[in-house]
Amino acid sequence: MEMPRPLSDLPKAHLHLHFTGSMRHSTLVELARQQGLHLPDALEQDWPPRLRATDERGWFRFQRLYDIARSVLRRPEDIYRLTRETAEDEAAEGSRWLEIQVDPSGYAQRFGGLTATLELVLDAVNRAAEHAGIGIAVVVAANRTRHPLDARTLARLAVQYMDRGVVGFGLSNDERRGRARDFDRAFRIARGAGLLAVPHGGELLGAHSVAECVEDLGADRVGHGVRAAESPRLMELLAERRITCEVCPMSNVGLGVAERPEDVPLRRLFEAGVPIALGADDPLLFGSRLLAQYELARRVYGFGDAEVAELARQSVRGSAAPETVRKDMLKGIDDWLAADGPAA
Repeated sequence: MEMPRPLSDLPKAHLHLHFTGSMRHSTLVELARQQGLHLPDALEQDWPPRLRATDERGWFRFQRLYDIARSVLRRPEDIYRLTRETAEDEAAEGSRWLEIQVDPSGYAQRFGGLTATLELVLDAVNRAAEHAGIGIAVVVAANRTRHPLDARTLARLAVQYMDRGVVGFGLSNDERRGRARDFDRAFRIARGAGLLAVPHGGELLGAHSVAECVEDLGADRVGHGVRAAESPRLMELLAERRITCEVCPMSNVGLGVAERPEDVPLRRLFEAGVPIALGADDPLLFGSRLLAQYELARRVYGFGDAEVAELARQSVRGSAAPETVRKDMLKGIDDWLAADGPAA
């Protein structure tokens, strides 16, 4: 009998990972103790926290925990540590290319402003990539709960650093508090310069939220996008335009978007031809990294090795990785699939 191939050996791209949310839990606890910062039970002995963000109170709690976690990143060396450890974790799970998402305004007061913060992050990312032997790029993300003028400022900043590792422009936070179309001018700035448009949509709101990201923001990818499964026409559009959905199953369960992993419509989207890039979103708050999402695809959604390999290919095709990196990763995926599985 042939055993399934090791998923950690499968080359893959990780396209949906938030900066603070990528932190190791052990690092959060250690930094908090060094600084004399008291962590709530949900971030220490009761970790990972029990979350449900489908109502305003639940999202506020999720955001509060995220802000507490971000508050331990006080020194440049904390930023360098976070990126180094994240790169090590990605490499161990077979991630050869990572696009990590950051909103510089969340750290700007601590690190000397928007520009200085982005430069710090980019330097840390470059060092971490070299250390771990993987490719890492940055997506600058605007916050949906802030004014669209702030998003335009961030879009211009992202464009200025395209030659330093910024590859995309995103839009995150609670969909219910800021419509995609309100940020169209910021996305025009980013797209016009050649950045990928990668807004969140179709997580807490339905298919119409995904449609707005596509039609109003010109999305190349959609963060989450799982609610597109509610509309056959929208799934057909995503498949036709090759717009990748960054599906994060354990995040969807953790925030109450789906009751159980089985309820995340990964299989439905895949069979409709929608390109998918599995993502971990915020491992610090959901307790699982990228490899666990691929393990779910195999164990819960019934993906065989050929289908899992196709998920990995779709993640590579949806990325901003240079062509040489793409070719190498796609060859590695083919080699993984061609290799005999370990004997029983």
